Amino acid sequence: MANSHVDLSTASWRKSSYSNGDGGDCVEVVDDLPGIVPVRDSKDPHGPAIVFPTAAWSTFVTAVKDTDLPGV
Repeated sequence: MANSHVDLSTASWRKSSYSNGDGGDCVEVVDDLPGIVPVRDSKDPHGPAIVFPTAAWSTFVTAVKDTDLPGV
């Protein structure tokens, strides 16, 4: 990606379905951007987001679901 800045000011964030009910320990993602998946800590919505290529995020989520991660 030539420009590492992605404008997320109007993004629709979705909270992880694995988040606990009291709003803590939450990850939020944006699902509808072409080729990328921004991820942030819901406790810091104005803080930084990490932007992953869609394929890398998909591989990560699959590994978490399958617990196919080293040390897990």
